[in-house]
Amino acid sequence: MDNDNKPNPNKLKVSPWLIYGAIVVVFLFISYATGGSSFQELAKTSSSKFNTFLDHGDVQKVIVYNKAEAEVYLTPEALKLPIHKAVAKDLLNRPNTKGPHYVFDIGNDEIFQKKLETAVAEGKLKDYNFMPKSNWSEIFFSLLPILIIVGIWIFIMRRMSGGAGGGGGQIFNIGKSKAKLFDEKTDIKTTFKDVAGLEGAKEEIQEIVEFLKNPQKYTNLGGKIPKGALLVGPPGTGKTLLAKAVAGEAKVPFFSLSGSDFVEMFVGVGASRVRDLFKQAKEKSPAIIFIDEIDAVGRARGKSNFSGGNDERENTLNQLLTEMDGFGTNSNVIVLAATNRADVLDKALMRAGRFDRQIFVDLPDIRERKEIFEVHLAPLKKVENLDTDFLAKQTPGFSGADIANVCNEAALIAARNNKTAVDKQDFLDAVDRIVGGLEKKNKIVTPDEKKAIAIHEAGHATVSWMLEHAAPLVKVTIVPRGQSLGAAWYLPEERLIVRPDQMLDEMCATMGGRAAEKVTFNRISTGALSDLEKVTKQARAMVTVYGLNDKIGNVTYYDSSGQSEYNFSKPYSEDTAMVIDKEISSLIESQYQRAIEILEENKDKLNQLADILIEKEVIFKDDLEAIFGKRKFDSNLQEETDL
Repeated sequence: MDNDNKPNPNKLKVSPWLIYGAIVVVFLFISYATGGSSFQELAKTSSSKFNTFLDHGDVQKVIVYNKAEAEVYLTPEALKLPIHKAVAKDLLNRPNTKGPHYVFDIGNDEIFQKKLETAVAEGKLKDYNFMPKSNWSEIFFSLLPILIIVGIWIFIMRRMSGGAGGGGGQIFNIGKSKAKLFDEKTDIKTTFKDVAGLEGAKEEIQEIVEFLKNPQKYTNLGGKIPKGALLVGPPGTGKTLLAKAVAGEAKVPFFSLSGSDFVEMFVGVGASRVRDLFKQAKEKSPAIIFIDEIDAVGRARGKSNFSGGNDERENTLNQLLTEMDGFGTNSNVIVLAATNRADVLDKALMRAGRFDRQIFVDLPDIRERKEIFEVHLAPLKKVENLDTDFLAKQTPGFSGADIANVCNEAALIAARNNKTAVDKQDFLDAVDRIVGGLEKKNKIVTPDEKKAIAIHEAGHATVSWMLEHAAPLVKVTIVPRGQSLGAAWYLPEERLIVRPDQMLDEMCATMGGRAAEKVTFNRISTGALSDLEKVTKQARAMVTVYGLNDKIGNVTYYDSSGQSEYNFSKPYSEDTAMVIDKEISSLIESQYQRAIEILEENKDKLNQLADILIEKEVIFKDDLEAIFGKRKFDSNLQEETDL
């Protein structure tokens, strides 16, 4: 986009209230310039005193307004007399030579006119005039309270309707859609080339763009253009980025807004905005509408609704359902939506004909992570021959947003260390920073606590080294990070299915920390809280979700629809609950005893590893190999350990 079209941050922003104040000042100035009574010191007088002034020759001119009120202008000589001292100066203490100086009510206008004619004939009065009066300043000040009340009311309504600006910001446009319109002339530069990985999702999204560019290719065979596509997946996986790519690729109008933009405190506003949105889209059809976080408005009706049947959100959802596939709709508008809570969406919204396609955007695998790294590494000043394969292996379970955060954090760490380029170690430090938190090297830890932490972490490392299916160790540290006093980094294999022996080995390795404390000190501590939480979740999943327990059998109590979270009852009896609790406890205790047995057999090596850990504070895979020898299960694991 040209620089001329970019917003200028130094541009003066004029408040509407400054404009209103300027109007008031202009009215007051006009009133003053025209001699209005608001800035004049007018003295009320009587008809008899006026006759005295007239007889003495003090009056220069008389103007009668509306045949009822007379304004008296004195001569310069009369203003010097003590009797007229009160009107000789105005409110600003300046000589009031301009006048008028006195005002009084006349009686019969015909008699008063004859009196003035006589005075002119006798030379006591120079001029007089009869005219209608229209004092704009008095009219303005009489209407000023009403104008102030109206201004305050408009200000309050603007604040209540979501602030100034936008289609819904004005009080008379509150029912208008807040959608932002993008077209090929805007500064949207994101394309499908900028979206790394997500091959399946990109293919389906690209096909929707092709539908709009060349609909005859598909309709000639009798097919119909899809009406909508729902992007579902964990946070940070690129759902909104895909929509931005559609906005950059499509040669049709693209309306973008959030699900919360429909929500308003006024009744009927949400439904009105939905109608206005689809009206605009149909006028510019073919067009695309993108609704981000649609669960804000599309939540299932009747669930956790304590506000009665006439809920505003339900009215908005009903209008959305009607617009997407109702009696009078057409197929020239495609709706894209994104959510990470597809389980709470209304079934009517999910059906074919509204969202014909549900595109699952999953966490990237190792190949896709490499592509994402290459996209985010492009703007960085990095060392030559940086191994992106290694970086992809070091970030299992990371989403696209996490990888972008790793790249940014690595650049910040390199700058903090005064480096001219970002290297491999900076990325490893960034991963540690994101996963474990910031190092707290100045945290006060007593020698006994340091010994206990070292034994705990060495226990994790020892047990995981001895088990076949435990995740391979990367490094162990006793430097406090975040809320943890120590941490062990592992590099888990990316499995699509997990077998019971693999889960049990992982549970045993997790319990290795507490088991090491028991073996070494014959007492345990509170340091195993996160370990206990992890193994309890794993054991409960084995028993109640995956059906991997012999006593419970091939039964699952998992509800993929998410409706069980609204129920206050369990899907099993009290007797079954007792069996579940016993099996969970039995699984955890058996792996705890298994970890104790492994550590009893390798107690000397455990203490040796703990001593090295106390000395160095950080140990790597090479240190374990020096103590335990080569790990016999390492045939399929990565060889790069030079951290």
